[in-house]
Amino acid sequence: MSKQLLSNLSAELQTALLNNVRDALAEDISTGDLTAQLIPATQIAHATLISRENAVICGLPWLEACIDQIDPTVSIQWHIAEGETVEPNQAICELQGNARSILTAERAALNFVQLLSATATQTRLYVDAIKTTKARILDTRKTLPGLRLAQKYAVTIGGGLNQRLGLYDGILIKENHIAAAGSIEAVLNAADEVRKTSDTNITVQIEVENLHQLKTALDAGAKLILLDNFDIPALAEAVKLNAGKAILEASGGINLDNVLAIAQTGVDRISIGAITKHVKAIDLSLRFKEITL
Repeated sequence: MSKQLLSNLSAELQTALLNNVRDALAEDISTGDLTAQLIPATQIAHATLISRENAVICGLPWLEACIDQIDPTVSIQWHIAEGETVEPNQAICELQGNARSILTAERAALNFVQLLSATATQTRLYVDAIKTTKARILDTRKTLPGLRLAQKYAVTIGGGLNQRLGLYDGILIKENHIAAAGSIEAVLNAADEVRKTSDTNITVQIEVENLHQLKTALDAGAKLILLDNFDIPALAEAVKLNAGKAILEASGGINLDNVLAIAQTGVDRISIGAITKHVKAIDLSLRFKEITL
């Protein structure tokens, strides 16, 4: 079986993917697939994977890796590419090989594709909704435990952008950090010291909750500011007050009904936790077409 899909990913994502697949298969199979033992060991099957609904398909490298870990002799014929849109009953791929192997890998493989496709699909809806504006859709750290890199990858497949991956590669100053440090000025000064002693390329973003805090942050030199739960008039006023001095990001209470109006205020970025934490899995189905002994 070709491992081309896996090789197209970054080294970091390849490692995360293989860990994802290892853990998923161990969780599902443990000491063995009892039900698969009902099938003759030499039986060969031809199966087709289809989508039951409209979706942006994502996660094909995870499916490929699940199959490969169980049985590398099972062949996969892809009918679509990663990131393509499918309609109900459209074929995603066909599998040919040992029936036991396909059945054992099926659940873990489909779990990855249905989840990652859901994230990619939701992201694409938001991206398309604001395509007439300059704003971009970003993710958050509100991901499923153990699947952060996978879901953030799915966001990019849907046309969105990634925020920091974790606590280690960027600074996001929130209200509790400000309170603990004593003030916006003090916490921004502390962040600057952290950058100097670790990596001057890391981003420093500060969250503000009103226009007064925004002005204070701008006066203190903030260059990346998150506007937390601002209503649309307040966002428009924030853009005016900012006058291009900092990158402004809207977050909180954003949905498909209001995202365009938010983007039209002139903010640069819109971060949405729902694209990774409020997703509904895409309905997929794997059906055997031919079975031979």
